[in-house]
Amino acid sequence: MRLLLLTRSFNSLTQRLWVELARRGHELSLEFDIADSVTEEAVALFAPDLIVAPFLKRAIPESVWRKHVCLIVHPGIVGDRGPSALDWAIRDGEAEWGATVLQAEAEMDAGPVWASASFPLRQATKSSLYRNEATEAAVAAVLQAVERYEAGGYVPRRVEQGAPGVRGRTRPLMKQDARRIDWVRDDTATVLRKLRAADGVPGVLDELFAVPAYLFDGHPGPGGGTPGALLARCHHAVLRATLDGAVWVGHCKRADGEDSFKLPVALAFPEQTAALPRAEGYPEIAYEEHGPAGARVGVLHFAFYNGAMSTAQCERLRAAIFQALARPTRVLVLAGGPDFFSNGIHLNVIEGAASPADESMRNIEAMDDVCLAILTATDRLTITALQGNAGAGGAFLAFTADQVWARDGVLLNPHYKNMGNLYGSEYWTYTLPRRVRSGDPRAVMEQRLPIDARRAHELGLVDEVLAADRAAFLPAVVDRALALAAVPDLSARLATKQAQRAREEAAKPLAQYRAEELARMRRNFYGFDSSYHVARSYFVRKTPHSWTPRHLARHRA
Repeated sequence: MRLLLLTRSFNSLTQRLWVELARRGHELSLEFDIADSVTEEAVALFAPDLIVAPFLKRAIPESVWRKHVCLIVHPGIVGDRGPSALDWAIRDGEAEWGATVLQAEAEMDAGPVWASASFPLRQATKSSLYRNEATEAAVAAVLQAVERYEAGGYVPRRVEQGAPGVRGRTRPLMKQDARRIDWVRDDTATVLRKLRAADGVPGVLDELFAVPAYLFDGHPGPGGGTPGALLARCHHAVLRATLDGAVWVGHCKRADGEDSFKLPVALAFPEQTAALPRAEGYPEIAYEEHGPAGARVGVLHFAFYNGAMSTAQCERLRAAIFQALARPTRVLVLAGGPDFFSNGIHLNVIEGAASPADESMRNIEAMDDVCLAILTATDRLTITALQGNAGAGGAFLAFTADQVWARDGVLLNPHYKNMGNLYGSEYWTYTLPRRVRSGDPRAVMEQRLPIDARRAHELGLVDEVLAADRAAFLPAVVDRALALAAVPDLSARLATKQAQRAREEAAKPLAQYRAEELARMRRNFYGFDSSYHVARSYFVRKTPHSWTPRHLARHRA
C-alpha cells in the first residue's frame, strides 16, 4: 500500500516504523506535522491508501480524517486519553502499560481501536521506556493494524471508559504542579519517579543554586543530608539530598533566560558546581570481567546521556579503554549504554561553548582518540555490542571493533549529512570500506535514512544479529564472547589480526586517514558554509520543523 507517515519529527519510533513498513513492501512517504494546509497538500500529492501518525502533538485536520483512515499511535493502554500518557504511568507507579493504535476522529485519542499491545513498566525514564518497550509495543500494534486494514473486513472496536476490563481513563496534560519535587517530604523513590516521568521533555522545574532550572537525568546516589541540599559533584553531575538518601542530577536547563537549552549541570553552573566537594557514583562508565583465568572477557559500559559524548567524556572513556586493555583478558566487549551505544559528539556542549567551532574540533579529535585506542588494540579480540541505537560518529565508533553484534530491532544512522552536511571523521574512510560487502561504501554515507540491524548485517556493517530481548541481549553477548575467549586458535587469530593491521598501516597509516578527514571537518567548522552551525543550533534548541526534507517527503520529489 501507499502509506503516508504524519509525524511531529523523525523520532526513534517513526524511524523504526519506516524500516519495518518498508521491509513489508509498502511505499512510504512522510510529512512533518507543520500546519493543516501542509498536511492537506501532502495527502493530495501522495494520495495514500492509509495514513499512519506515530508521533503527534495536535489533531489531524478534519478535512483529512473525514476522507482518509488515519491511524494514531497513542503511548497508552486501551481507553487512556491525554497527552501525558507515559508521564502519568511512571509517576503513578503503574505495573503494566501499553500502546494503542486508534482511528482519528473529532475527539483526541477517542476513536475506535485497531490494535494494541502491552508491556511491563520497568523503573526507568520516560525516554528509555519510549525508545524500548513502548516502541516495540507500538510497532507490533501498527503492523497488526496495517495488516487488518489491508486485508479488509476488520471493524475497529469502540471502547467505553469504565467498561469491564478497560483501565484507561482521560488525564490532562501533566503540568509542573504535578511534577514538583518536595525535597523535605519526598523520598528517593518518589523523587526519581518524578524526574523519570519528565525526562527528555519537559524536565522538572525546580531550583539549582537558587536559580530556576528544569532538572533531567536522575539516578540514585549515596549518602544523604539535609533534604534538598547539594552535597557533592561527580564529573558534570551534582548530588542532592532527599528525605531518605540522595539523587544525582546530571543535566538541567536554566529557566532564568530566553535562550536556554539542556546542558550538563557543571556547564550550566560552572562556578557553583566547582565549589562542591568531589564524590564518586554518578553512573557513566563501568567495567566488569567474566570467565576463568586465561579466557577472561572484559565488558566496558559507557551509558552517556542520550548517547552524546563530550570532549571530557571521550577523554574519560579513552582512559577507561586503556585501563581495560591493561587487564589480562582475551576479549573486550564495548557495551555502550542500554538506550544508545553512542551518537557521537555532544552538540549541546558544543553549542554552549565560548567558541562552538573550537569545541567542535576538540570534541571530534577526542572521539578520534577513542576510536584509535580500539583500532590499535591488536592483542585481543574487540566486540561492539549494540544494545541500543547508534548514530553519526557513534555508529562509526562501533565499527572500529573486530566484531559488531547487534540486538534485533536496533537502528543505525551511519551518516553525518543530516547535521549540516558534516563530512565525518572517526576513521570512517578506513573502517567503512573494510566492512561493506558490495557496492560503493560511500553510498552508505550518502543515504540519510536509518537502517536496522538486519539490513546492516546484509551490508556487512554488523557481523551478528542476536534475536534476544532487551534484558537477555548482554548476557547472550557475554556467553558468546566467553566461547570465543576459550577457542584454542585465538592466539593464531590475533596474530593474523596483528599482521593485517601492520600491512594496512604500511599501505596507508591511520594518521593519514585521520588528517584527511579532519581537513574536511575543519571546513565544516570554520568554513564559509555555516550549515553545520545552523543545523546544530536548531537541533539543540528543538526548533520546530519548517519543512520536510525531500528524502522523507517523497511525494514532493
